[in-house]
Amino acid sequence: MTDKLPYAEVIGDPIAHSQSPLIHNFWLEALNIEAEYRKTHVRAEGLGSYFLERRADPDWLGCNVTIPHKIAVLDYVDDPGGVRDRIGAVNTIASETGGPLIGTNTDAGGFLQPLLREGWKGSSAVIVGSGGAARAILFALASLGVPDISIMARDAAKGQALLNRARVKGQVLGMADALPAVDLLVNSTSLGMAGQPALDLDLTPLPEKAIVYDIVYAPLETGLLKAARIRDLRTLDGLEMLIGQAALAFDIFFDAQPPRDLDGELRERLLAAQS
Repeated sequence: MTDKLPYAEVIGDPIAHSQSPLIHNFWLEALNIEAEYRKTHVRAEGLGSYFLERRADPDWLGCNVTIPHKIAVLDYVDDPGGVRDRIGAVNTIASETGGPLIGTNTDAGGFLQPLLREGWKGSSAVIVGSGGAARAILFALASLGVPDISIMARDAAKGQALLNRARVKGQVLGMADALPAVDLLVNSTSLGMAGQPALDLDLTPLPEKAIVYDIVYAPLETGLLKAARIRDLRTLDGLEMLIGQAALAFDIFFDAQPPRDLDGELRERLLAAQS
């Protein structure tokens, strides 16, 4: 690949762990599309200069946004879809030559895909975390009509603000509080990621029908998922959401539907990259 190819990328801090380039480049190769997808380390203080530089590059198609920039990038994008009010976080930014940067969020749709495939129809959930991913997940669950959604967060005020935005019934729990008997537990934080502290929760209160969903994908088998499997609870891992949100972003960047019939092979490559 040359520097002259059109390209998209993922930005974050840290970014070395990101497997988004593997996913998008796998699909680009499968579809014979002459483009590429990269990852770029961008710190918070560098966001302004990053977007200034990229907007001057005619080959830049846009970027995905990961921890910790999903809220901060709202200051740099146009928001025709009302993502600021509906979700409050952006994970995908599209660039059109000479036009504005358009912010959207594919996390919500990517999060829901495996739940819908599982046929989940629960009525209660706990989301661990109150950051950008939590905002998208809360929006996604509220859009399904889940009536009781609680937030487990270090900052109670931040957690309550999320619930107020979504207009759903729920409570704010501290990180050391006992879990309620919910149908779905979601870890939306980086806890359990390689190099990060573990997420240590007592899953005893969860009913047998509950699903435990961890969006961390490095490692894929997190301590939370191990604990859930010991209890014979259904689990969903981070690759599910990662691939789902990437598929929606791929269509935005490259104007093509990714070959989802190759998900099995893609998943094998992602797992091999972790070993």
